[in-house]
Amino acid sequence: MMKINQQLGIGTTGGTLLSIAGQLGMHDVLKTAILAAIGAVVSFSVTLLLQRLHRRRR
Repeated sequence: MMKINQQLGIGTTGGTLLSIAGQLGMHDVLKTAILAAIGAVVSFSVTLLLQRLHRRRR
């Protein structure tokens, strides 16, 4: 019984992911990647800035 439930869950998850992937266009994926890269750079820059400000106060 457990094997059937597990297979059903895997099949449902796979079908859901494939249906979502079919709806995403390359433009959306590229936009998301660019926004993620910008967010990472901003986060890293702010961290460095805060570390320098913290060192100056000591």
